[in-house]
Amino acid sequence: MSNGIANFIQWVMTMPTDNDARTATYSPGLDGVLAGETALCHVDEGEGGLRYRGYAVSDLAGRARFEEVAYLLFFGKLPTRSELQDFTTQFAAGCMLPGPVEAFLGVVPPGAHPMDILRTSVSLLGMADPDASDCSHDANLRKAIRLMGQIPLVIATAYRLINGKAPVRPQADLSFAENILYLLTDRRDGETTKAMAQVLDVSLTLYAEHEFNASTFSARVTASTMTDMHSAITSAIGTLKGPLHGGANEAVAEMFCEIETAERAEQWVRESLAKKQRIMGFGHRVLKKGDSRSAIIQQHAESLGRICYDHRWYEIAATIDRVVQQEKGLYPNLDFYTAVAYLLMGIPRELYTPVFVCSRITGWCAHVIEQQDHNRLIRPRALYTGPAAREYLPFDLRS
Repeated sequence: MSNGIANFIQWVMTMPTDNDARTATYSPGLDGVLAGETALCHVDEGEGGLRYRGYAVSDLAGRARFEEVAYLLFFGKLPTRSELQDFTTQFAAGCMLPGPVEAFLGVVPPGAHPMDILRTSVSLLGMADPDASDCSHDANLRKAIRLMGQIPLVIATAYRLINGKAPVRPQADLSFAENILYLLTDRRDGETTKAMAQVLDVSLTLYAEHEFNASTFSARVTASTMTDMHSAITSAIGTLKGPLHGGANEAVAEMFCEIETAERAEQWVRESLAKKQRIMGFGHRVLKKGDSRSAIIQQHAESLGRICYDHRWYEIAATIDRVVQQEKGLYPNLDFYTAVAYLLMGIPRELYTPVFVCSRITGWCAHVIEQQDHNRLIRPRALYTGPAAREYLPFDLRS
């Protein structure tokens, strides 16, 4: 029996009952608490790093296409050539938006938050899905594959309409990452575009899954009620919108744009540290010793800067990274150098978190499927901190 399973069993055996909830150990924010089991992802600060179903993410990123990683998360194994072809065919068939969703996107107010648009669109997609009320394993897989294709379309269509541009359709000869780049930036041809799509593909793989983070846990709690897939994903999107969970790469890009030049970076970051201001893109709730994904995307961001003949963003990032490690002992997380890559690609900053959803939808859906395949309603206890027992008094006896 693995240490993880043994620890989980021990935790379950000591879970509080109705009579001893007050004596249970309390961990604010559920920090370090084992809240369930998963075969999808192992977050390890040691030599192995992050693993998806046993595969090191460092082996997957840049070697396996994102579509292969999605298949791995959904089906539990890497696909053969024919299985990948069948998967991409099924995925392509679902790359369309129902009429009610298209109509909604056509009347979205210009100032609407992209994550609000996406959240509401997914809820609408749930009403129109042919498997809406079916929570079986096979139906959930079909819904997951459709959502994987529909979410980039929702993001791109809404953005283009709000900005007075005509919507475009995904292209059959483009990969998932290439289509996202095309939908959001109109980039399609050329060696530079190909390099951008390859780095975007790597970032999608790195963002695909990360165990029981806030949005994933939100999805699993919702799914544990045996509601539908779209309700669980709507919960996840709403959770990711919160600035303590999502939006870090947008904030990092905003910081880089404020600094403007590499020459200003060191003074800017030292002044910010002196004022005790938070430097975005550093630290991680679980990965205290550094995020192994950061080194992967850093290498690709630096390479992309050379290909684009634009070193500014990487040089700003590298300077901030050096100073923060020296002064605070903090390491960059995945969002930090991803912001460099997305700036080079020309992806609109307000869409960085929705692009994250294009990737994490695979992990979310895989967790919903796993939860409902072996379901138990998630219902923890709370440590009561209110008044002791009090007697009800009629109005005329109250002081």
